[in-house]
Amino acid sequence: MSNKILIAYFSREGKNYVGGNIVDLPVGNTEVAAKMIEKLTDGELFKIDPLKKYSPDYHTCTDEAKDELRRNARPELKSYPDSLNSYDTIILGYPNWWGTMPMPVWTFLEKYDFSGKIILPFCTHEGSEMGCSEGDIKKACPGAKVKKGLAIHGADVKNAENGMERWLKSHGI
Repeated sequence: MSNKILIAYFSREGKNYVGGNIVDLPVGNTEVAAKMIEKLTDGELFKIDPLKKYSPDYHTCTDEAKDELRRNARPELKSYPDSLNSYDTIILGYPNWWGTMPMPVWTFLEKYDFSGKIILPFCTHEGSEMGCSEGDIKKACPGAKVKKGLAIHGADVKNAENGMERWLKSHGI
């Protein structure tokens, strides 16, 4: 039996904090990483895309994200996979926002039953690594096997393919 993989990711383009500066990213760092993983695994991509866009301004976006976290919000998504039944492994990508996953990722996780699934989390960050996101995924997805995540420094994402390949191989992918 083959291991069918879904690469579900949240990413934000626009003004982002990268390497100590605010820069305009035409493609968010997490999306860059997700597309590298797609190439390495032949997995299927699914973008976790909130119905309401975050501000393109970095500082306004961080305020919006902090407010959502404080309110424990679950922003509605533009679309959802019909089912996750055909996938054995979910590779879950997101930027580290305020020490965990952005709230649209929570919306995605709470929509499905991940019992019996393997979840491999990866995040992009500018110094905060995985934060508490691995533990948060375990709480949100009881019954799933959440494996050791990969933290990718956002400023180095374009050169992260070798590290991603090692991480995937360490998990049998």
